[in-house]
Amino acid sequence: MVTVLHDVRRARYLAEQVPDPELPMLTLADLGVLRDVTIEDDGTVVASLTPTYSGCPAMAEMRAGVDARLREAGFDRVEIRTVLNPPWTSDWITAAGRRKLAEHGIAPPTAAPRHSAGPVPLNLSPTRRTIACPLCGSVDTEETSRFAATPCKALWRCRTCQEPFEYVKEI
Repeated sequence: MVTVLHDVRRARYLAEQVPDPELPMLTLADLGVLRDVTIEDDGTVVASLTPTYSGCPAMAEMRAGVDARLREAGFDRVEIRTVLNPPWTSDWITAAGRRKLAEHGIAPPTAAPRHSAGPVPLNLSPTRRTIACPLCGSVDTEETSRFAATPCKALWRCRTCQEPFEYVKEI
């Protein structure tokens, strides 16, 4: 039992270190995509991943990365499972992941709005989203494109430092 527990911890640690193929400054753990790592009775290491959105093209690379990392470490039986429920949200990005995004000039997502159970109040007044520039910190920014290099990001520009930056959308 102690060996299995040690192996599970080791396998999880290895899987947590796999970089995201689209945001390589983040690990799958930073991004919140690595859901779980277990070892079944027959010794198969099972790593569960949740895509950031349905149809995410990076899932094949994520699965391959986790599989390769575990096999290189000596785990002979590896299975990668895709878990869709509950769906991934940007709230799963860790504090370290948010810091790394900002350090690399990508604005991390804001907190997703929280709603209580029951009817959701409708506010028809104009809204202005404020995204701080990850380069200079100014909130005098504007969205220039709803989509950037990947569908989960938008392109913004800072009016203060004049630099463009990507923003990871909250989901």
